[in-house]
Amino acid sequence: MIVKRNLILFIIVLSIFSIPVFAQQTTIPIPNINISVQPAKTQNQVASSLEILLLISLLSLGPSLVISLTSYVRFIIVFDFLKRGLGTQQMPPAQVMAGLALFMTIFVMMPVFTQINSEAIQPYMNGKIDLDGLYYKGIEPLRAFMFKITRPNDIALFLRVANIGQVATIKDIPTYILIPAFMLSELKTAFNIGILIMMPFLVIDMLVSATLMAMGMIMLPPIMISLPLKIIVFVLADGWNLIVGSLIRAFPR
Repeated sequence: MIVKRNLILFIIVLSIFSIPVFAQQTTIPIPNINISVQPAKTQNQVASSLEILLLISLLSLGPSLVISLTSYVRFIIVFDFLKRGLGTQQMPPAQVMAGLALFMTIFVMMPVFTQINSEAIQPYMNGKIDLDGLYYKGIEPLRAFMFKITRPNDIALFLRVANIGQVATIKDIPTYILIPAFMLSELKTAFNIGILIMMPFLVIDMLVSATLMAMGMIMLPPIMISLPLKIIVFVLADGWNLIVGSLIRAFPR
């Protein structure tokens, strides 16, 4: 026992004295990060700095632009109506529905994104067009997409509010008029689709409630019977394929 105790004590003392040696041998260099602001010497440097600042600002507005200029609004609202119609408050989770709506939006908008990349982004990266050309070349495919699915009366509404008279062609309609008209039109379409989706579920709820009242089972919550019935009907009708396919086919390709 005495030998073991002395051996353990020797190991502890040796480890304590060896710590400074290893600490001196393994020195980790600390990087030097220097951020400095230098005055621009030419106008081109000023213009380049402003362009970079503008692009960073656009990246920060990316989520808002995705919601405002694409089909995402219609998809996410229809899916919310579907969840409310089924009565499943937490299933599927909101993140899953948002992810499905996002990738459906990418699928629908891919031809537009491809056109923007070939006509605006790549020429700008190659130095063939300036920042103004990037904007005008990039906004045209989006304008063409929005014009195809925006109701004329919604565009006319914002033209009247802005006190803009009759326009000769759609090219004369400003983009700041087209974007809210497009969003309003998408809201109307999404609500119309949502009402059609909720109608069968509403009928099932009413039939279950009437049946329970006729049987005198007033204390039994109708949702305990209607929820499984609605899910069974939705699955048997292949509801996901019907809804997703109808939503995608509604957009021009």
